[in-house]
Amino acid sequence: GKTTSTVNVATALAFGGLNVLVVDIDPQGNASTALGIDHDPGTPGTYEVLLRGERIQDLAKQSPHSPNLHVLPATVDLSTAELELVNEPGRESKMKKALTAYIEESGVDYVFFDCPPSLGLLTLNALVASNEIMVPIQCEYYALEGLSQLWATVERIGADLNPGLRVSTMLLTMADRRTRLSEEVEAEAVSYTHL
Repeated sequence: GKTTSTVNVATALAFGGLNVLVVDIDPQGNASTALGIDHDPGTPGTYEVLLRGERIQDLAKQSPHSPNLHVLPATVDLSTAELELVNEPGRESKMKKALTAYIEESGVDYVFFDCPPSLGLLTLNALVASNEIMVPIQCEYYALEGLSQLWATVERIGADLNPGLRVSTMLLTMADRRTRLSEEVEAEAVSYTHL
């Protein structure tokens, strides 16, 4: 539910009159597709920001769904970025540097990252550039295992790379209040908010 949640919340805020940027940092590019942005191989976007130092301002595209919604597209080219970033100095904060310049120039109200489903240098760049994390949690048993791992990762990143980082929202997806499992996942998610 990461991409679905990102796209829907970002679009709703844009429809409400706020200026929103979605940074698609997942090589699959599903957020780009959902928001009507071309992301064929070779389309400039997140890859060029991370590896060539290009400006978000120059590459973000307006979504046809709202004039207030812009997208930095991801292409399959981004799949090699993990390997290419390994030896780069400051590799984990390249997006933060680019995003800081974008925010100062654009006056954007919200920035959302649609991350890949693993913790690599792409997700790390998103976490270092973020203030808050919204965690979509599918109401199923295995989501609970991932939640404890995510919490430990956020604490490590907060201690080492981004002291202001915090989980602000846990969004339950595919919840069915008629089932005990949904209730258990919700209770577990609430217990993490009190840590």
